[in-house]
Amino acid sequence: MIVDCRTYMLKPGAVMPYLTLYQREGLPVQTKHLGRPVGYYHTETGPLNQIVHMWKYESVEDRAKRRAALQADPDWQAYLKKVTSLNYIEKQENKILIPAPFLSI
Repeated sequence: MIVDCRTYMLKPGAVMPYLTLYQREGLPVQTKHLGRPVGYYHTETGPLNQIVHMWKYESVEDRAKRRAALQADPDWQAYLKKVTSLNYIEKQENKILIPAPFLSI
């Protein structure tokens, strides 16, 4: 099992508008292909204006297959076009995390 940890750095003031748009248009299509996220957060202290979300997969291959299906979905492409045009995201960072052997998610 792996966890894909994705961190988006947003422009100041963009967190709530981004979350509203994501909940309405991004989340339904994403969960259709990826399942429920392990977590979806925004920062309150430390580096501000960040969205952090994590997705669980059986393997790197499982992740590649599910993300390819997501990318091929016209509803996801429409959402990406909209969120890109709003220019909320300044930077994105992705990490693949491997759980410690004693952790069960």
